[in-house]
Amino acid sequence: MRIIDWPQEKRPRERLIREGAQALSDAELLAIFLRTGVYGKDAVQLGQEMMHRFGSLQQLFGASLEEFSAVKGLGPAKFTQLQAVMELARRAILEEIKAGTTLSSPHAVKDYLRVTFAAKSFESFHVLFLDVKNRLIDAKEMFRGTLTHTSVYPREVVKEALARNAASVMLAHNHPSGTPDPSESDLLLTRALMQALALVDIRILDHFVVAGHQVHSFAEHGQL
Repeated sequence: MRIIDWPQEKRPRERLIREGAQALSDAELLAIFLRTGVYGKDAVQLGQEMMHRFGSLQQLFGASLEEFSAVKGLGPAKFTQLQAVMELARRAILEEIKAGTTLSSPHAVKDYLRVTFAAKSFESFHVLFLDVKNRLIDAKEMFRGTLTHTSVYPREVVKEALARNAASVMLAHNHPSGTPDPSESDLLLTRALMQALALVDIRILDHFVVAGHQVHSFAEHGQL
């Protein structure tokens, strides 16, 4: 049965308008994104197949084009649409952070980082630059690949921080296939960056490690 043949009160689009997006399941939200199903499956069933195939939204968002297109009915067009949605969400959260008075609470930053790293299957290192009132000036990906204290260059972080007249920074990187627990290399890297930035009177307020929906804060665990 096609979704258009469902009772109106059960159709995902009508339910979203009536009850709000939070009332819908992951598969129903994906169905609205997909708009149509494939032969033998309506859009909700296709959304359910996607959730079954990838296991979670995080895995779906992080899938490569080849992995995404392995599901019948999906391809480059839907993949690029999904990536565009993710980027719009990231930018919306970043706008909210920039509009805030301070970043004294890490919750908004954690939300931003979850979205930022959700689609990355590789390791990536980001720096958030803050002014003297802890307001966000800018956020930038600075390094990618296997991250160790030798592959992230403190002088580059210092240069970018000085160029923005930053008073402090927040650091963030991801563990794409692991846990958010910091490694010994993460600890060594943080110490090296703290020493380099201290020479120009710039503080590190926090270092976050992101793994899926989990975010580890160095500051919260007394590791700064």
